[in-house]
Amino acid sequence: MDVDKYINDTLATVVERNPHENEFHQAVEEVFHSIKPVLTQHLEYIDAKILERISEPERVIMFRVPWVDDQGEIQINKGYRVQFNSAIGPYKGGLRWHPSVNLSILKFLGFEQTFKNALTGIPMGGGKGGSNFDPHGKSDGEIMRFAQSFMSELYRHIGAETDVPAGDIGVGGREIGYLFGMYKKLANEFTGVLTGKGLTFGGSNIRPEATGFGVVYFLAEALKARDDGIEGKRILVSGAGNVAQYAVQKVIQMGGKVLTMSDSSGMVYDPDGIDEEKLAFIMELKNVKRGRIKEFAEKYPSVEYHEGQKPWGVPADIALPCATQNEVELPDAKALIANGATYLVEGANMPTTPEAIEALQEAMVIYVPGKASNAGGVSVSGLEMSQNALKAQWSREVVDEKLQEIMRNIHQKVAEHGEDAQGNIDYMQGANIAGFLKVAEAMLAQGLV
Repeated sequence: MDVDKYINDTLATVVERNPHENEFHQAVEEVFHSIKPVLTQHLEYIDAKILERISEPERVIMFRVPWVDDQGEIQINKGYRVQFNSAIGPYKGGLRWHPSVNLSILKFLGFEQTFKNALTGIPMGGGKGGSNFDPHGKSDGEIMRFAQSFMSELYRHIGAETDVPAGDIGVGGREIGYLFGMYKKLANEFTGVLTGKGLTFGGSNIRPEATGFGVVYFLAEALKARDDGIEGKRILVSGAGNVAQYAVQKVIQMGGKVLTMSDSSGMVYDPDGIDEEKLAFIMELKNVKRGRIKEFAEKYPSVEYHEGQKPWGVPADIALPCATQNEVELPDAKALIANGATYLVEGANMPTTPEAIEALQEAMVIYVPGKASNAGGVSVSGLEMSQNALKAQWSREVVDEKLQEIMRNIHQKVAEHGEDAQGNIDYMQGANIAGFLKVAEAMLAQGLV
């Protein structure tokens, strides 16, 4: 069989069936091309039409979310839940509240989540959801009313053994609390149906830190594979939200030097390095005051603020994109290469465009996709599910140890499937193959469902 033709024909069908969903097309194309070696050796996946099935969500739920703002005006938003694949466990994936949310973005995230969750070794399927609601600038009352309206529909479709949402962009601890409270009232049960909960009502230690910590733990494993370490490395971080904050915190603890952070308005460059005191200022600025990153530059005279710019033009050893999808484009990749970067490890979901990935790999820059490196968040969500099932709560030390072990195991699996004869590791191919094999084997075993 001509496997290339099969892949291209299947991709063409995906594009035809899902018009104008560019992010989704991008995610599917990356996985399909990466797994060509597997399809060549396992024609049974082609016979069973695993690619056609794995690229079609099992269920897409869309609903309206009416709510009342503080002025008494009725507002209407769109709500979504994409239940992508449950072959290895209940659907698991975050809720994103942001004006950019649409079906394409949620389908790409749910598709990615399916393989990311498979890599963790925890029995979790892939899903994603959210709304085009913008929580920025809203009062606590408005957030609560929106969350309660959103959950009044979503609760029908989720459950501790069916679909377990978590937070994502725009959905943090406050929002999860309001969502959980409404679910508990409507379902009349106290169960682990959401993760990212507060510690007082079933949450897990290390959950807020997990994605950022996990990125750095994976980076440490990738460096270790080449007899290197984080200490002394100059590191660029984009974003200033949850993932970026805790990635910076862990880099500082491990002796690295973080030079940049950013938000949608621009980026800051600190040639002295962002230390714990400066990071504490940024965390209060973003988490409590809901301010802009430029205020960090106003506080510290040595810090430069560059409006409308991204961090990728600053000379450094390692890039950690932790903001949003497709933020590292081809010119950014060229700048990183020219300035001597040797690693790009994704903290966000699909932050690097295909053209940028190709340029990085051609220049021998180690590229690690988010489905491997940012799996720490969903891993600790899985650990939260386990704790809820056991009616237990583990210490920070226990959860952190388990997180480190999971990230080591993910690195080992990815390296096993991505290493060539010369000992070089193609992390993108390794992650896609390792995740795909687990899901595909489960789908084969369960028949045509």
